[in-house]
Amino acid sequence: MDTIASLFSFITTPVSWVIVQFHSVYGKVFGPDTGWAWGLSIVSLVILIRICLIPLFVKQIKATRAMQTLQPEMKKIQERYKNDKQRQSEEMMKLYKESGTNPLSSCLPILAQSPFFFALYHVLNGIASNTTIGVINDSLLASAQKAHIFGAPLAAKFTDGSSKVEALGATLTDVRVVTAIMIVMMSASQFYTQRQLMTKNVDTTVKTPFMQQQKMLMYVFPVMFAIFGINFPVGVLVYWLTTNVWTMGQQMYVIRNNPTPGSKAQAAYLERLTKHVTHHEKTRSRGERAIVKAIVSKGRDRNEFERKFINSLTKVGLVAQADGTVAKGESTAVETEDGTPTTATPRRQQPKRQTKAQRQSAAAKAADDSAENAPDDADEPKTSLSKSDEPEDAKPATAAKKPAPKPAGGTRSKAQSGQRKGPQRPKSPSKK
Repeated sequence: MDTIASLFSFITTPVSWVIVQFHSVYGKVFGPDTGWAWGLSIVSLVILIRICLIPLFVKQIKATRAMQTLQPEMKKIQERYKNDKQRQSEEMMKLYKESGTNPLSSCLPILAQSPFFFALYHVLNGIASNTTIGVINDSLLASAQKAHIFGAPLAAKFTDGSSKVEALGATLTDVRVVTAIMIVMMSASQFYTQRQLMTKNVDTTVKTPFMQQQKMLMYVFPVMFAIFGINFPVGVLVYWLTTNVWTMGQQMYVIRNNPTPGSKAQAAYLERLTKHVTHHEKTRSRGERAIVKAIVSKGRDRNEFERKFINSLTKVGLVAQADGTVAKGESTAVETEDGTPTTATPRRQQPKRQTKAQRQSAAAKAADDSAENAPDDADEPKTSLSKSDEPEDAKPATAAKKPAPKPAGGTRSKAQSGQRKGPQRPKSPSKK
């Protein structure tokens, strides 16, 4: 390990300088020789490094998403060339090249942290061996050796003997209890981070060997941390525990606000987004607009959760726009499971069946209304003695409709007297 750490000796000076600067700040608050001053200096170093690695973390997310998108194609290649491993590898590399995806991009944050990790290990190992390193001089070295975290010196290890631990001003029991608790917390945080990634943020619609590998790593990494953790100084355990907690919180934020398409996290996110959008009738943030824009751009390639989101907006009269906003609309088109849009026509409601008394009252009321709307001359009673220019059977009824217009060809109506089309007025009884 000393040989590996010496390879990163070029970065030990910057790392030790950063720790000393943070120690000068915390030393004024907690005291220069306390474990809080040195421990918080290491925690601040981790936070500073992780902030600088955020661009790499974003690149890691994009690479992971691209790999998940390629899973169906990778599965086809594996099935097609399952008996020819060399051809299978060639086709995989060709697929990576065409899509511009690099499988190693998901490992960038870990690889970028490695120099800082080994440099910090080298610095703490120098403190344990009473050796000045970087910008840590003799006075800072003596102060660091006096610093204890819950009774365990920063440079002590789980495997150290009692004589070495006593030389650092501690007991073997305190060192092993503190280191054991920190190793368990470090392994548990690593396991939980990987588990929430596998259970919530993985596309469940695609089953590939890549998912099995990730599931295996969920158990392998915590065991590796537990095995190697007994050889790490307390200061290095503080470093790894802090970076694991940071990774866990960062992963939870990404899963909640930018989930993987097709995952359970996306279903939960779109359900929350539906409630927010339908309540406010707009997308409130840039992240929400980016999600809606991506869903609209997919078209018929949307998954079941995305189609459910679009249909939920349609039902309340909202339409997702191409720029990620939503607007009120009258579109009633919904998408089926295969992504085909259909028009949701409202079902025709059948009128309630009326009773005989209701039908008779309605007919009487209609007759009264027609009588009121009749012309004035129709109200005058007529007798059989009154003369008329037209035959009685040729006169139109009062409540009859107007005759239809004559055909354009000028043909006469074939209706004869007594055979008129439509309803006819009954003849008035003659008085004798």
